[in-house]
Amino acid sequence: MTSDSEVVLAIDLGKTSCRARLTRGGTTIGDARSAGAPGLADHDGARAAFAAIDAAVEGFDERTRAQITRIGIGAAGVEAGRNAARELITLVRGTIDVPVAVINDALAAHAGAFSGGPGAILIAGTGAIVFAVTEDGDVRQIDGWGPWLGDDGSGQWLGRMGLQAVLRAHDGRGQATALTDDALALAGPIERLPLWVSEHGTPARQLGMFAPSVIARAESGDAPAVHIVHEAARLLAASCAASGNITVCISGGLSGHPYFAARIREALEDAGMRQVDARGDALDGAALVTARTDLPYETRIERG
Repeated sequence: MTSDSEVVLAIDLGKTSCRARLTRGGTTIGDARSAGAPGLADHDGARAAFAAIDAAVEGFDERTRAQITRIGIGAAGVEAGRNAARELITLVRGTIDVPVAVINDALAAHAGAFSGGPGAILIAGTGAIVFAVTEDGDVRQIDGWGPWLGDDGSGQWLGRMGLQAVLRAHDGRGQATALTDDALALAGPIERLPLWVSEHGTPARQLGMFAPSVIARAESGDAPAVHIVHEAARLLAASCAASGNITVCISGGLSGHPYFAARIREALEDAGMRQVDARGDALDGAALVTARTDLPYETRIERG
């Protein structure tokens, strides 16, 4: 366990943002944020992750950084990038030489939401994944297979469907949509959209940037956007239902949009499920894994 005098650095590293929190004896003494990283499973993922973490930690003063005794990191891509996770530990310890624990960012959110106990959590951000933990400690993952093979209903899925609707309308293959105006404002001429998606090397994050426009247009009644948002909510609820749990916590950036959050709740109810409040967040979970080795997902944690 972590003593009252220890200073713990907790990191929640996603594709869009990197959040950092310092606690002493469980009390928050500092928060910081930087841009995120594509994921540990991506090319040079460990170094990109370290750069994001380093930028966030720079938000704390040098004297406080020197007091850090443990580091817990929730990072996207750990399940598919074990070697990268170990490389990340080496990089972090080269700067702050204290024990480091790295866990999948969704499992960090689960640990925070259920204090390490059983339950199911949906993380709906740039990507989308459900983790379910049984009373016996079995861990099951549903989706979270990345932007090209899964992440159904996620931010990048919403953005991709929205831009496809724009292109269909542009070609005369689909219904006109107000999303066209948003795409023009974001990327310039419609013909430039394919370049805009790929020009920064992180297509999933680029696509996710268009998700808020899709949600806003759906809320205002734009028919193609409404269809996309309702289908996204249905897909997310289907992932939750596949977990076998009746109740689910919801986390991630998309849950912060009231209109979209309401659509998810409705879809869950249609699937015979209900949403429950989380006890804590991914930063709480990242801090928890530094203090305990008896969690159901211990075998999924890289330590060094």
